[in-house]
Amino acid sequence: MVAADWPVHSVQDKILLLGLGAWGKTILSVLNRQGFSVRIWQRHQGPLTPGQLEPIQIIISTLPIQGVRGIAQQVQALNLPPGRVLISATKGLEPQTAATATQIWTELLPQAQIVVLSGPNLAAEINQGLPAAAVIGGDLEIAAQAQSLFAMPTFRVYTNPDRRGVELGGVLKNVMAIACGVNDGLGLGVNARSALITRGLLEMVRVGTHWGGDIQTFYGLSGLGDLLATCTSPLSRNYQVGWHLAQGTALKDALERVIGTAEGVNTALVLSDYAQAHDLDVPITQAVTTVLRDEVTPQQALTQLLERPFKVETLDH
Repeated sequence: MVAADWPVHSVQDKILLLGLGAWGKTILSVLNRQGFSVRIWQRHQGPLTPGQLEPIQIIISTLPIQGVRGIAQQVQALNLPPGRVLISATKGLEPQTAATATQIWTELLPQAQIVVLSGPNLAAEINQGLPAAAVIGGDLEIAAQAQSLFAMPTFRVYTNPDRRGVELGGVLKNVMAIACGVNDGLGLGVNARSALITRGLLEMVRVGTHWGGDIQTFYGLSGLGDLLATCTSPLSRNYQVGWHLAQGTALKDALERVIGTAEGVNTALVLSDYAQAHDLDVPITQAVTTVLRDEVTPQQALTQLLERPFKVETLDH
């Protein structure tokens, strides 16, 4: 059975969830509420085995970016049958290559049908059953099949053919959330935070289109939508990191106080290095990076942003 042929009822007991962090547990909760039973793999279980992939039709990955390549190599070695669907929910950049999760999966599993799940999805609120929306990016036929797994009255799921843009929106907004956490931790107010969000969106568009995303995608759920959620809520792990840094907490200690992985930390470091090498203007990302590397204080970083030369506001990329 190829991926495009499976009806929703046929995937019962044929879904494998990779990773059970905060977001993995939330996805599991959504699928369970939909009546699906899901096979789970976690790192402590050891390497994947052929039995764990049989008779799986759908793999959902919520792995942190640092773990994606290693697990993808394990799946590759097990000869995943063609046409299986892989839904990636990882929001990060691989440190060594600046690759996103779907780029890694595509490199190692070219026979798989790969889509991305993203959007303004704070796990705690979804677990409470509060209304939320998400978007699945990729081939629209496959995305529509994946959409049917998650869509329910309190979780509205859209599709978008721009897989690259959908994924990058979810990746890049995490850096801006750290900046907004710093802003709020320093008590600089709503006006400053609004400016950071607005200019941060422009920075996301600039980087996202440079990497092949459609400009329109960044004004949708995985771009602007996710940006607003993570930049304004203490539930966001990346926002929490920024807030702790503003209190004078060392990065190592800030990360220990956050439950789960704050992917924006690694993303900022990787993107800043990439931008310098490719002459890409990312002032907010660079400001965040100088704080993460303990080169300046949070206050100094924001002051440097405010002291940038005045310019004409442009909203294109």
